[in-house]
Amino acid sequence: MSFASLGLSPALLRAVREQGYHAPTAVQSAALPPILAGRDVLALAQTGAGKTAAFALPLLQRLVASPPRPGPRALVLAPTRELAVQTAQLLRELAALLMHRPRVALAFGGVSINPQLMALRGGCDVMVATPGRLLDLLDHNGLTLAGVECLVLDEADRLLGQGFADELQRVLAQLPARRQSLLFSATFPPAVEALAAQLLREPVRIDIEEAPPQITQRAIQLDRAQRLPALRQMLRDAGWQRALVFVASRYTAELVSDKLHAHGFKAGVLHGELSQGARRDVLAALKDGSVAVLVATDVAARGLHVDALDAVVNYELPRSAADYTHRIGRTGRAGATGTAVSFICADSAENAESHFRLIEKRQGQRVPRERLPGFEPQAVATEAQATGGIKSTTRKSKKDKLREAAAQAAEGTRDGH
Repeated sequence: MSFASLGLSPALLRAVREQGYHAPTAVQSAALPPILAGRDVLALAQTGAGKTAAFALPLLQRLVASPPRPGPRALVLAPTRELAVQTAQLLRELAALLMHRPRVALAFGGVSINPQLMALRGGCDVMVATPGRLLDLLDHNGLTLAGVECLVLDEADRLLGQGFADELQRVLAQLPARRQSLLFSATFPPAVEALAAQLLREPVRIDIEEAPPQITQRAIQLDRAQRLPALRQMLRDAGWQRALVFVASRYTAELVSDKLHAHGFKAGVLHGELSQGARRDVLAALKDGSVAVLVATDVAARGLHVDALDAVVNYELPRSAADYTHRIGRTGRAGATGTAVSFICADSAENAESHFRLIEKRQGQRVPRERLPGFEPQAVATEAQATGGIKSTTRKSKKDKLREAAAQAAEGTRDGH
C-alpha cells in the first residue's frame, strides 16, 4: 500500500516524500482513511509503529482543505512535555512544506507561561499541549477551545488514567460536544477502555498486532549495593553506543549519572525538574553521541524516540507493567534489535522479585533470572517473598522513603566517589 492510495492530497504526498517516508506503516494505513472521513478512531499499536504521523497527516489535510477559522481547530493532548515537543515538531515540519501552512502552537509546564501566551496572540490552527499548561492558558484567557473540530489524545492510556483524569475532564468540559475524537496508545487497560467508550462516537477500532519488537529481555539478580558497579561492568562489556537507564527518582538519576561520569562514561541525566532547555540539550546530546548513557526517570518512558538505542536498563523497576512496556519499548524500534535489562534486588524494601513476577504475568512471558560473575547476591527472595504483596504498585510510605535514602547514601559511600 502507498500513501497515495490512502487519500492524501498531492501537497501532503510531497511533504511525506520530503520527510523520507517511503510507505505507510500498518497503523497509518488503517487510520488515515477513517480520520480523513471524519470518523472517531481508537488506535492501539506498539511503540515505534508511527502513530504520530497517523494522526498528523490527515489532521493537516483537513485543516488545509477547509476555510480558516479563529482559534485552534485541532487540539492534541500529550502526557509529557517530551512527547508534546516531538509531536509539535513533526506537525511543523509537515506544515512547512504546504502552500497554506497551518499554524502549530506548543505549550507545556515547567517554563514561564508568558512566551506561550505571547505566541498565541497571532492565533493558531493546531494546539499541542500538556493538560495542566493548557488549563493555565485557558485561565489566562490565552485561547478558547470553542472552535476545536478535532481532539487527539496521544498516549491515551496515561491521559485517561488517574494522574490526568481531573485535568482532562476540565478540558473536555470546554470543548464543543460535536467534534472528532482520536485516541492513540500502545497500551489500553480495560478500565481505561471503558472510559474511552464514553468519549468516542461509533469509533473505528484499530488494533495493530505486528511482530513483537526484537528485544532481548534479561533479569539480573543482585544486591542493591552492587547495582552501580554491575552497571558499569555491563556498559563496558556490552559496548552499547547508546543506553537508557531508568530510575525512580530525581535523586537517584543524578546520583547514578554523576557516578558514571566520574568513571569516564559519557553520562547525562533527564528528570522532571530540569528546565526545558536542559531537557532539549541532553536529548540532542544523546542523539548526536555526546552522551552515551542517559539516566532518566519515567519522563523518558513515553514518546522519546532515539535512533539505534541499543539498550534499556531498569536500574529500578517501574511502578506498573504498562510502564515497563513503555520503558523497554524505547529500544528495538523500527525493526532494530535491542536489549532490556532489569535489576532484581532481593534486599530491596519493595519486594522486587514479586513485583517483577507481576510484570512477567502481565506481558505473558517469563524472563530467566541471571547472576553476573562477581556480583552474586548475598540474599535471594524466597518463594513466599516472591509471591507476596507488591509495595511498588502503591505510593511508598514515609518509612520506605527514609530507608531508600539511607540505602542510597550507603551505596554512594561504598562506591567510593
